[in-house]
Amino acid sequence: MYRELLQRLRPVLRRFFTTKLPSSAVEDAVQDTLICVHLKRHTYDASRPFEPWLMTIARYRWIERVRVSKRARFVELSDATSVFDHHDAVMSRRILHEMLSDLKPAQRHVIRLVRLEGQSIADAARATGQSSALVKTNIHRGLRQLATRAASFFATGAA
Repeated sequence: MYRELLQRLRPVLRRFFTTKLPSSAVEDAVQDTLICVHLKRHTYDASRPFEPWLMTIARYRWIERVRVSKRARFVELSDATSVFDHHDAVMSRRILHEMLSDLKPAQRHVIRLVRLEGQSIADAARATGQSSALVKTNIHRGLRQLATRAASFFATGAA
């Protein structure tokens, strides 16, 4: 009986929201209102008409959706909108991690700090306890080793 009531309310609510909301938001508003009807059913007075009680709940749900939509900015996406494929980024990160793991720990650490995280030479020197000159040397040697490894990787056709 209760399920039948909710099923009968759907078209009524759909008509109400269709005139007030974008078509993409109608079904969500109907569902939201049905949930509120369920949660607020204890407030219904059986001696009074049902429809005004229902439409009051629907009206408040509509007002809330209008408020939220004014705060949020929606951007319509067309079917031509491309979706970023994360595969290349994930693979690049994995290969970089693998290549960095072959370096000496001091070289790996300063390359991460300076080249990947964007810290200055002075900050990396403070963080690692190395002199600025040693940080520069470790970066230079580590990058040279990475370049050599990458060149051999591509020369063998492993890519």
